[in-house]
Amino acid sequence: MKHHHWLFALLVAAWGATTPARAEKREIPDFDRYDAEDIMDVCAGCHGEFGQGTPDGEYPRLAGQDPVYLARQIEAFKSRKRINIPMIPYANDRELPPEDVQTITAYLASIQLPRHLSPLDPNKPFDALARLEESKKVLNIPHYPGDPARGARLYHRECASCHGRQGEGNWEKHVPMLTGQHSRYLLRQIEKIRKGERFHDSPDDAELFREYSDQDIADILAWLSRQDD
Repeated sequence: MKHHHWLFALLVAAWGATTPARAEKREIPDFDRYDAEDIMDVCAGCHGEFGQGTPDGEYPRLAGQDPVYLARQIEAFKSRKRINIPMIPYANDRELPPEDVQTITAYLASIQLPRHLSPLDPNKPFDALARLEESKKVLNIPHYPGDPARGARLYHRECASCHGRQGEGNWEKHVPMLTGQHSRYLLRQIEKIRKGERFHDSPDDAELFREYSDQDIADILAWLSRQDD
């Protein structure tokens, strides 16, 4: 297998409590929360109330992603550089004008999804409703079947320079995080790139992805799925 550098860039989802700490400064643009929540009412039908996506791989987690990356994907949907049938009714300047794109991407970037429920305080009465509301925001990716040790070697050889040592993404380069993203979604995007159905970093990327076996990809996903434990 040739060892090429390839961006494992996928659409995809939170930072802070959801990913390893980073020295990189992450600045979220100012936004109107009232307007953002109004726009989010539409997005939530597919991506979830908190931008958490779906485990079946149909809709990616968007919470905590770099706002510039998210905006670029919306523009790709608008121009049909990326084809996504559910997005067609919304990916236009009438439904999502530039100012709304700026608002919703900043809002999504600001959402932090915890990996675990907070510890209970034995000195405070148990609040079942508050615990239920907290649980709705928790997102921890189930372990994907594969060899995580081998996946770590593959990931660090090919992916870490862009997506971070632990898949946390890079806001300075506007590269999405992979840790905390749904494994089935990542797999679906890899398959689309392999088939030439989704543009990646360059036209040659489909061939580069095809150099990785299904087991290679499974091992990388196995490693990524353990980074938010």
